[in-house]
Amino acid sequence: MLAHLSIRDIVLIERLDIDFPAGLSVLTGETGAGKSILLDALSLTLGARGDASLVRHGAAQGSVTAVFSVPHNHPARVLARDNGFDDADDPGGDLILRRSQSADGRSRVFINDQPAGVALLREIGRHLVEIHGQHDDRALVDAGAHRDLLDAFGGHSGVAQSVGHAWRAWREAEQALARHRAKVEAAAREADYLRACVDELSKLDPQPGEETELAEQRAAMMRAEKSASDIADAQDVLSGQNSAVPPLASLMRRLQRKAEAAPGLLDDIVKALDEALISLDAAQVAVEAALRAAAFDPQALEQAEERLFALRAAARKHSVAVDDLAALRDAMAADLADLDAGEERLAGLEQAAKAAKAAYDEAAGHLSELRRGTAAALARTVMAELPALKLERAEFLVEMSSEPEDRAESGIDQIEFWVRTNPGTRAGPIMKVASGGELSRFLLALKVALADRGSAPTLVFDEIDTGVGGAVADAIGQRLARLAGRIQVLSVTHAPQVAARAGTHYLISKSGGAERVATSVAALARAARQEEIARMLAGATITEEARAAAERLLSENAAAG
Repeated sequence: MLAHLSIRDIVLIERLDIDFPAGLSVLTGETGAGKSILLDALSLTLGARGDASLVRHGAAQGSVTAVFSVPHNHPARVLARDNGFDDADDPGGDLILRRSQSADGRSRVFINDQPAGVALLREIGRHLVEIHGQHDDRALVDAGAHRDLLDAFGGHSGVAQSVGHAWRAWREAEQALARHRAKVEAAAREADYLRACVDELSKLDPQPGEETELAEQRAAMMRAEKSASDIADAQDVLSGQNSAVPPLASLMRRLQRKAEAAPGLLDDIVKALDEALISLDAAQVAVEAALRAAAFDPQALEQAEERLFALRAAARKHSVAVDDLAALRDAMAADLADLDAGEERLAGLEQAAKAAKAAYDEAAGHLSELRRGTAAALARTVMAELPALKLERAEFLVEMSSEPEDRAESGIDQIEFWVRTNPGTRAGPIMKVASGGELSRFLLALKVALADRGSAPTLVFDEIDTGVGGAVADAIGQRLARLAGRIQVLSVTHAPQVAARAGTHYLISKSGGAERVATSVAALARAARQEEIARMLAGATITEEARAAAERLLSENAAAG
């Protein structure tokens, strides 16, 4: 329920804090005192459109904070929690909605003191509060809401959810069937091409990373090919017919023999020649090692180039990278496999879709039967409320048509609330036939019939008793009090019979001078309530008779309570 409302700098309200109890609370006051401003402020925290004109003159911004006390598993709490705005570890905490409106037109939203969006605020607010006025059509204009209200009254919302699950399962089965059928048909049109491609790629047998490996091998062999001739020339110089090694070796041996005859003369020469021969021998060994390292099979180079060319040609043909050829082959093979096994799988999917459709039809048919029984019961329950509301000649109808072929997530039923306001007249949709006053009373009868089913935990009625006589106003007050036994009810009223039924009575008034006016709200004690109800009975001049009548109303309702 709505536990607390705090308003700052909204139109005529400068600063206002109100605690709301459970049960029926009424708000009264003279015309223009600010009752509509209070509801506008509440609507702002529920996601209504913001406007700079709501900000009090002279203030930079206005703000409204609404604190709700709702169970941990309430849909509003679940929605906030699913979007990260509620603490699962704090089941007893309040749900706090805050809206600030700047004079420059900007608006900000906070849920549990965290910035949020207006769309989420509106969705959460829809689960917390319903505001209904004499010309309000939100509860009755949408035929889809009529279906939901009927399901709530019958207590078969769970069955309706099961029908929704069955519908989605059937649609998913149909979509899977359609996708596979399209895939099989496409594969059949390309079967010959696919088989040729799969055969070609299977023979080629491309491997991931093969292009890079072949390119590196080819580059290495080409580098070896370029260096091989130079290394061969070095070998010829060192080991060929024109090699200097044999003459140098012969010369060194002759000098060694003559060195004995001339001690010290030839020693340095012999030593240098020996070192030169050792270096030439090392060079020859290095050249031979280089030749072995540079050795390659020209046929291997040719094979690598042919393989690389074949891979790249296939990649160009199929417009993919070389490394993707293997995946392409596998995908084409899978398409062929789908084609080959397509008829068998297609038959299985057709059977699954048929079974899902049958399951939906059975569930939707069962729900339709439940709804037909509930429709009659709801009509009788609402009709029982109408005489006291001076609609004794009216008739409330639940029009229901069921077409098995009109399958939808909500079932096969089209449901709409109709009324006949006078005997002999044509019945029609409630929004088209009922007048403003009649609409508000039909709505109240419907809400009483539903009690706490299909309703937000807080109902706000804005002057739905306008233009009715004392007996009807009293009947409205009785029904609001009955509703308040199940859920929280707030009523803005001009009817003393309604005000006397409340558990809590708030007076809305204006104060201040000609230049600055402020709206205030005060909870009335017993004596002040009597005086306010007397004013509502008598008008500007309160008489003793009015006070006595007010006392009588309060006493009778206290005794009845």
